[in-house]
Amino acid sequence: MRADRWSLADVARMRLLSQRLVDPLASPTEVVRHLTCTQGQDYPGSSVSIALRTTSRRLQDVRDAYDSGTIVRSWPMRGTLFVVPAEDLGWMLGLTSERVRRETTRRREQLGLGEAVLDRAESVALEVLRGGGLTRAELLRAWEAAGHETDGGRGYHSIFHLALRGLLCQGPTTGTEQRLVLTQEWISTARRREGEEAVAEWFVRYARSHGPVPVADFLWWTKLLKRDVAPVLDAARDTLEVLLVDGVEHWVDPAVVQRYGQQRRRTAAHLLLPGFDELVLGYGDRRAVLTQDEEAQVVPGGNGVFRGTVVRAGRAVGTWKRPRRAGDVVDVTPFGAGLPGPVERALPRLSAALPS
Repeated sequence: MRADRWSLADVARMRLLSQRLVDPLASPTEVVRHLTCTQGQDYPGSSVSIALRTTSRRLQDVRDAYDSGTIVRSWPMRGTLFVVPAEDLGWMLGLTSERVRRETTRRREQLGLGEAVLDRAESVALEVLRGGGLTRAELLRAWEAAGHETDGGRGYHSIFHLALRGLLCQGPTTGTEQRLVLTQEWISTARRREGEEAVAEWFVRYARSHGPVPVADFLWWTKLLKRDVAPVLDAARDTLEVLLVDGVEHWVDPAVVQRYGQQRRRTAAHLLLPGFDELVLGYGDRRAVLTQDEEAQVVPGGNGVFRGTVVRAGRAVGTWKRPRRAGDVVDVTPFGAGLPGPVERALPRLSAALPS
């Protein structure tokens, strides 16, 4: 274990390396496999997040990855949409889905989605999604035609329930949206992991792609329990490096620590990140990137909708939104009196370089 000489500023900058925002990967599929799970609540924004971590920075490459079947969107943890490698979705759901189903039972009951009703919805979905899938709107219409009501959140929770059961996921694209497809048809290369082997792989991949991170962040991220993770930590020490930050163990890929020593200047990078980016949302404790007051400006009113962030050296310095006219510089609201001069001067370049 390294001496307690690391600061939150070091953590923030190393995370740019771990998340491949400084040293991008070749393709969206490689990015998603590296991150393991990345925020997917907002399809356009998540596509930008993935593209920012690739050498090409092209949104079409992200769509191509969905269309090729290497990445999908689903609800592998926390009842939240994530982009995941197609081959890993099954074993992730094996670890998390039963707990999420139990926790959402009351909501399904409130909506009148009992077992018999959901069984009927499943039968219809298995029939109409066969052979290529449907858009969300098309599936909802098929359910309505079969007598399965979808208003008032019943459609969403029916899809959510079937996704938790591993029966469907969001895969290939049609225009600006994705089709819901049967996982058994769409995912042909599912990997098998279970028990401690699955937990160990997930923890190591999270630390490598998000580190330095404390175990508490992994527990928050996945909603696994301490008793699930404790048995794998000793073995993980053989693979990962553990840094002390303010007396707390933070786990990280040793290669990231080495690269940080060699490339620290590169981690001063200026970035425009979309809302729901993993650099902000991938951690239960966000102090490395935001203060509580700043977070309130990123999520105004605590409404769950995250604004895009302007980042310097791994820390957010303001929020941004796209301009009214294409080609203009993004509109920025800085934290405090104003943006640092170097960030202000970089905005035209950063705006022009946003994935498209």
